[in-house]
Amino acid sequence: MPKNKGTFKVLVVEDNPGDFALIEDYLMEQIAAPYIRQAKTYKEASAILAGHEIDFDVVLLDLTLPDKSGTELISDILKLSPECPVIVLTGYSDISFGIKSLSLGISDYLLKDELSSSPLYKSIIYSIERKKTMRRLEESEKKYSDLFQLSPQPMWVYDLETLSFLRVNNAAIRHYGYSEEEFLSMTIREIRPVQDVPLIEQSVAHIKQHDQYYSSGTFRHTKKNGELIYVEIQGNIIQFDGKKAELVLVSDITERFEHINAIEKQNERLREIAWTQSHVVRAPLARMMGLVNLIGDLKIASPECEKLLGYLQYSCEELDAIIRDIAKKASLIETISQDA
Repeated sequence: MPKNKGTFKVLVVEDNPGDFALIEDYLMEQIAAPYIRQAKTYKEASAILAGHEIDFDVVLLDLTLPDKSGTELISDILKLSPECPVIVLTGYSDISFGIKSLSLGISDYLLKDELSSSPLYKSIIYSIERKKTMRRLEESEKKYSDLFQLSPQPMWVYDLETLSFLRVNNAAIRHYGYSEEEFLSMTIREIRPVQDVPLIEQSVAHIKQHDQYYSSGTFRHTKKNGELIYVEIQGNIIQFDGKKAELVLVSDITERFEHINAIEKQNERLREIAWTQSHVVRAPLARMMGLVNLIGDLKIASPECEKLLGYLQYSCEELDAIIRDIAKKASLIETISQDA
C-alpha cells in the first residue's frame, strides 16, 4: 500500500521511549514524511500547544504522564487544543473509562497492546476528517444562529407538542417587551388574546400532522404591556434539540391594518355622502325640473322668460348628470371595497 504523501503534523505526548519509538515507526510506515514532535510531560505538551508555533493535525496522548494523568489530563489537553483532534493511547483496557473519555470530547480511544500501523493511521485520518466536518457544522450553525439573532424582524422557535418557546431572537425581545427568560418560560398561547387561543391550537394541530410544512397567516398578538398588534406569520417545521418544532418569522402589520381600516371608514363616509347626493339632492332637483316643464306647458311666459326657462332646464339636466356620476362612483367604491 503506497504511503500517504500528505503533510501530517503529529504531537505525541508520551514519556515512555519504547512506546514513542513504536508510534513513530507506525506513523512512518503509513505516511511518507510526517512531522512528529514528542512531549514527555504535561508541562512540556502545554508549552508546545499554548505557544501556537505549529498547528498540529492530531495529538496522540498517553494517559499516564509523570505530572498529570487520567480525566484531568484529557480535559486540560482538550482545552489547549480545541481545534485539533485528540486520540488517547493507553495500556488500560477499562471500557467504562474509554466511554467516559470519549464523552469528554476526545476523537478516539486506542489500546497500546492492540495497536499497529493500520488502525493508528485510520484513526488519525478519520479523526481529522471528523473534526473538519464538526468544524464546518459548527460554522454553519453559527452562521444561521447569527442570521436568527441579527434578523430585524421577530423570530422564534416553539415546541409543537407543548407550544413552549424554545428560542427567541433579540428583535422579538425588543418588539414584545418580554425578556429572554420570560419568553422561555411561556407558551405561544400567552401572546394571543384569550379569545384567539382556540384558533392557534387548531392551527398547530393541523401543522403537527405533517413532517414538512410551510405555514402562513394573519393573527392578533399581545405585547407585554397589553398592546394588541396584528401580525403576519410565516413558519417552517424544523427539528430543534431533538424536538419537532416550528421556526416562525413575524411581521407586524398593525400600521398597515389600521391604514386599511381608515381607508374603509373613509370609503364608508364617501358612500354616505354619495347616497345623500344621489337621493336627498335628487328629490328637490326632480321637483325643480317638474316645475320648469309645467311653466313651459302653460305658455304664459314671454320670449325672454322662455329663454331663462331654457337655461334653468339645462342647469337642472347638468346637475342631474353630476348626481348620476356621483352615484356611479359610489357604486365603484363599494365594489372595490368588497373585492379587497
